[in-house]
Amino acid sequence: MHRRRFIRYAATTMGAAAVLPSSVRAVAAPKGPTDYATAMWVPAAPTNYTVPSRPAERRIDRVVIHVAQQLFTPTAGIFRTPSKQVSAHYVVRSGDGHVAQCVREKDIAWHAGNWSWNTRSIGIEHEGWVDRPEFFTDVMYQRSAGLTADICDRHGIPKDREHIVGHHEVPDSDHTDPGGHWDWERYLRLVRDAAVSPLPRHPW
Repeated sequence: MHRRRFIRYAATTMGAAAVLPSSVRAVAAPKGPTDYATAMWVPAAPTNYTVPSRPAERRIDRVVIHVAQQLFTPTAGIFRTPSKQVSAHYVVRSGDGHVAQCVREKDIAWHAGNWSWNTRSIGIEHEGWVDRPEFFTDVMYQRSAGLTADICDRHGIPKDREHIVGHHEVPDSDHTDPGGHWDWERYLRLVRDAAVSPLPRHPW
């Protein structure tokens, strides 16, 4: 099933349990802190991502930007539900830029719809819809850019449009996100600025 349609379908069929605050309650990461210092650990179900057999050989050279076509809590709830066959490393909330980490960066999230790209990329979901630009708030751009800058610095990824891409740019993808309302020029500028002047830690 188309991943975006799947997220919408799953969110409507999961019932009230998916939107309860407990579905995004922080728990201790299994192997130390989150990869991104200010993120809250909200683990995806182990059946929704792949643990590589040789993690030391995993080389990350892309960040893939997504828009979930859904709200923050249902999106994280779907990733936490066994057998849903979808996940991303991070989810960013619209209203306050809150970052949840759902899959460790050493592991392979199922976000790109292309296995080769899954193995080489970090996926960042954003709360909202491609045709509702009001979800792309200043704080969401800023916090997401800080996250992307941190990922790029740690993995040695150039901060440019060749290496920070939209889901629609993944080969063989039939997705449109993050869509025409996503301000790439602004986002890349914030990513580069964040690398020079890191954002302060958010007091979650």
